[in-house]
Amino acid sequence: MFFFQRAVNCTPSDVQQAQSNPDAVIIDCRTHSEARGGSVRGAHVKDWLGGELHRAVSQWDKDKSYYLFCRSGNRSKQAATFMRKQGFERVFNAGGYDQLRDL
Repeated sequence: MFFFQRAVNCTPSDVQQAQSNPDAVIIDCRTHSEARGGSVRGAHVKDWLGGELHRAVSQWDKDKSYYLFCRSGNRSKQAATFMRKQGFERVFNAGGYDQLRDL
């Protein structure tokens, strides 16, 4: 039987805890121009649409936890699904930036 492995959602509280966890990485999947308007403290901007995340993922540690977000949660969901297919097990879709704006 085929099971679809979807991105795991998380809460803003989970992302806030990740900010102080050295084994957690927060990824902003928006474009650099979008992120210039504000981002989550400590987030790394890896533009999903521009292919940055696709290129960078081969260099990342699969033992870490990854918390992804974008403008609405759509790009981060796609990126999380992609990362899971690349063998990452702890990938969380944090949704849209508006929910995380104060972090």
